[in-house]
Amino acid sequence: MKHRYLKNVTTLAYSKEKCVGCKKCTEVCPHGVFDIKEKKARIIDRDSCMECGACALNCPASAIEVNAGTGCALAIIMGWFTGQEPTCGCSNSGCC
Repeated sequence: MKHRYLKNVTTLAYSKEKCVGCKKCTEVCPHGVFDIKEKKARIIDRDSCMECGACALNCPASAIEVNAGTGCALAIIMGWFTGQEPTCGCSNSGCC
């Protein structure tokens, strides 16, 4: 099952210049955020990122950064567990 999170709020950052094309990000990402094209990773579905951090932890070139366990994705997950509307504390920016 593919999950979608809030649009354009993930902390995921990627540097194509640093990428060595090892494919680790595609192997560890549970939501298929990454793909490999022309021997480099690329983000194909940013809004599916749940900010677990597996990609960043497994990238040998430090081409990926994500603040695992932060942001709106965590708010949505906690909303599922508690049965409440998600809130990430950024209501002033209007993302939730």
